[in-house]
Amino acid sequence: MIGLNKRGSLPGFGLTFGFTVFYLSLLVIIPLSMLFVKTSSMTPAHFLDLMSSPRTIAAFKLSFGASFVSAMINAVFGFLVAWVLVRYSFPGKKIVDALVDLPFALPTAVAGIALTTLYANNGWIGQYLKPLGIKAVFSPLGITLALTFIGFPFVVRTVEPVLKDLDRELEEAAASLGAGRWKTFVKVLFPNVFPALITGTTLAFARALGEYGSVVFISGNMPLKTEIIPLLIMTKLEQYDYAGATAIASVTLIISFILLITINVLQSWSRKYEKI
Repeated sequence: MIGLNKRGSLPGFGLTFGFTVFYLSLLVIIPLSMLFVKTSSMTPAHFLDLMSSPRTIAAFKLSFGASFVSAMINAVFGFLVAWVLVRYSFPGKKIVDALVDLPFALPTAVAGIALTTLYANNGWIGQYLKPLGIKAVFSPLGITLALTFIGFPFVVRTVEPVLKDLDRELEEAAASLGAGRWKTFVKVLFPNVFPALITGTTLAFARALGEYGSVVFISGNMPLKTEIIPLLIMTKLEQYDYAGATAIASVTLIISFILLITINVLQSWSRKYEKI
């Protein structure tokens, strides 16, 4: 309509935007920028020596490897759980739905203790793995189990709303054209869910990359074997090597920030895909 004010529909944009910037700067930007300030006290040679040391490289390899494997596991089983929760009704469904969010509410240290007790050589599951020569605790396998546990809800809760919004008429149309269930799933359903699945998997990977509490008990913290990045950072802090700790943390922060940008791009792509 003619004469309408073309400014934003919400009043006080300048004030609220200024408060938002101030809030983010106070809680996020300024504290994180201190990592780079502290890291800058290191000489380039010292920084390169730290990043190229066998211990640091082993920690990065283990963290990224275990995080990637756990994210892939969650991508498969998280999708299956989301599919079951959306498409089927069964007794105890609300309980199962609540259990999905348990890793969000449960302290990660408690999760680590529980997993260590369960998969130890004398644990309920570990006692059956030991005769098979499978060592679950104090090994990369145990770290992967812990990271899978804490990243599981991200995939389920990201995929679930997309599955709910899928129009059942698409399946009916595919069936009327002679497509079977598998072909309908591959050609019609999965392409619509795939962007959300990628986003949830990336979130699970990013969450696993920075996990500490649930891993500290089950990993054993052995340098060059079961030491992940957060554990190495804590070790540096305990040794009063603050510059070294912030240097490793800064590299991890940059990688995490790149992952977050990737997530935002994937989410934007998902919205555009849904409009096509």
